[in-house]
Amino acid sequence: MTLTKEVRLSEWYFGGLASAGAASMTHPLDLLKVQMQTQKGKNVSMLMLTKTVLKNQGIFGLYNGISASLLRQLTYSTARFGIYEVCNQRLAPKDGRPMPFYMKAFLAGLGGFAGGFVGNPADLVNVRMQNDMKLPPDQRRNYKNAIHGLWRVAATEGVLRLWAGASMTSGRAVLMTIGQIAFYDQIKSKLLLTGYFDDNVITHVTSSLLAGGIATTMTQPVDVLKTRLQNAKPGEVNSLLQLVKNTAKESPLAFFKGYIPAFARLAPHTILTFVLLEQLRLNFGKIQIVPA
Repeated sequence: MTLTKEVRLSEWYFGGLASAGAASMTHPLDLLKVQMQTQKGKNVSMLMLTKTVLKNQGIFGLYNGISASLLRQLTYSTARFGIYEVCNQRLAPKDGRPMPFYMKAFLAGLGGFAGGFVGNPADLVNVRMQNDMKLPPDQRRNYKNAIHGLWRVAATEGVLRLWAGASMTSGRAVLMTIGQIAFYDQIKSKLLLTGYFDDNVITHVTSSLLAGGIATTMTQPVDVLKTRLQNAKPGEVNSLLQLVKNTAKESPLAFFKGYIPAFARLAPHTILTFVLLEQLRLNFGKIQIVPA
């Protein structure tokens, strides 16, 4: 007689909902990260940037671009989590053995690439809205919300401008999704095998914290280049090579500008995303019978 057990599996859209919920709480850190990445010349600390935002915009200034941030997660993260979950559930070994890590990484990379492309328009508007307050009043774009920003970009710069930096966004999303999802799954599996961890919040937080650190390190150089490309005015950057050269002239560390706020933002965002995702899975996920 074969022993079996019930497990809860995520629905394809759980990741987008969890990521949007996490983004609503970590948006101020994301805003500060973008502003640090677009600095040129003398660097301003995260604390000084926070003081400047609060002085000029008030507490709500920390939530500039929140509508674009939520739209980004509902497109970008829904696609990358959805593709990973669907493929993972269909391709997982039927005998209950865990999927090899290289397959997890491949599926995560595939989901990340698609998510980066789908989410690029919202990502572009998100970067611009977060950086708008740094510009002189006569140079600000003044998007009212994410939908208004998408319409303005399409109407004044052309529809294809919405996918400016899409190759870099998708490349970053590949690394981000491998760092977050594939490593999270792998770390969680290894922790559960030790016998010291159960499928609970402690395991979810531990796994997601480690995955957040890995994802930040993997993606930061690409993230800096992507942010600068998306924030550039038409004609300001002629090629990716030019952008890399201009950034390198500042110093090799310029590729890691905003690393601390990036990790400070990504770590809690990753933790909140996976804690919310796991709660959705455990409480509302579909039941499947697998070998014990």
